[in-house]
Amino acid sequence: MNKKKIFNDPVYGFVTIPTELLFDLIEHTYFQRLRRIQQLGLTMFVYPGALHTRFHHALGAMHLMSLALRTLKDKGVKISAAEGEAAMAAILLHDIGHGPLSHALEKSIFHDVHHEAVSLHLMRKLNAEFEGALDLAIAIFQGTYARPFFHQLVSSQLDMDRLDYLNRDSFYTGVQEGRPGADRLIKMLTVVDERLVLEEKAVYSIENFLVSRRLMYWQVYLHKTVTSAEQMVIRIMQRARDLVRSGTDVPASPNLHFFLSRNVTQQQFEADDTILRRFARLDDTDVWGAVKLWADHPDTVLRYLAQSLLDRRLFKITLQTEPFDEEFQLGIVELIAARFELPPAEAAQLMIAGRISNNAYDADGHDSIDVLTKRGKVVNVAEASDLPNIKALGQRVEKHYICYPKEIL
Repeated sequence: MNKKKIFNDPVYGFVTIPTELLFDLIEHTYFQRLRRIQQLGLTMFVYPGALHTRFHHALGAMHLMSLALRTLKDKGVKISAAEGEAAMAAILLHDIGHGPLSHALEKSIFHDVHHEAVSLHLMRKLNAEFEGALDLAIAIFQGTYARPFFHQLVSSQLDMDRLDYLNRDSFYTGVQEGRPGADRLIKMLTVVDERLVLEEKAVYSIENFLVSRRLMYWQVYLHKTVTSAEQMVIRIMQRARDLVRSGTDVPASPNLHFFLSRNVTQQQFEADDTILRRFARLDDTDVWGAVKLWADHPDTVLRYLAQSLLDRRLFKITLQTEPFDEEFQLGIVELIAARFELPPAEAAQLMIAGRISNNAYDADGHDSIDVLTKRGKVVNVAEASDLPNIKALGQRVEKHYICYPKEIL
């Protein structure tokens, strides 16, 4: 069987799967599940075209990795075939542990388990299945391989993951200002002392990348309407979970019901293959199927939240720089209680307060974006640039929000 396939990607055109191992990983049931998990979760409520999946993103990131490796080889960096395949496998599988609706339900499925830990566990399971073929890929993914630039290509402030999701998300949302200029950035990559750096002439491209990232976060990922929708689906899952654990009948697929009915820790997940199999069959369709069922549930709060999400009657959301006053929040709860004839404890379930924050670049982080100057010195891009914009982009911006039903206005 010919496993060196070509697929047509809307963003990059024809993309090749270069090795049989990568083909077999893509064919695996763990990876195929990503076809059923949308990359941007509920962003489609604002940008109707944002229907692409984690499957698209993983393949795109693998393609960018192949371009980056080719660039580095052309500049004299020694990269073996095994290292190249491992780096592509690591980026291909970097999101394999994502749960339904991407980040929105991460804390509703597990108890204090990050998707990267789930990805690593799934990679280890695949490694056992493929008889150790992923040893090097896992070392690169974890950052334990002796050549750090491979890990930087997978996970850093300028990695192939970020370059693809910015490229792809801007394409599918239509927010063209979010395009990061990935082609030029990749062409400017080089390696110094086994660390990934960019040539000095890439400084303005780096600034464009950081500006694009900041814009995409506030205009797409943290858009206030998207935030409202995501908080609603999180609250739906919390309400369903509370009802299930109190003994109330809440219909759901067997796998979703399993996670709603108990707190699954990372230790339990890694020790019990039954939990792994259940997780590997969980995707967006489980969530949307449950929400449709819950729109007719006897519980007023769950029914209202589910029906509102289905009909896109999203909560009103207000943002400000300071936390919302506690008395103001209590006033909102009182209005909800009066409007829906609910006791205060249940009315509080229909009011959501929190905060969102973002900084496009962490200049003080351990994985800073470094630039090779024309004099042969490696410096942080914030020092290399004569543009104050890059320093400004390192400032964290925080906003507080409150969400509640529009009916109480």
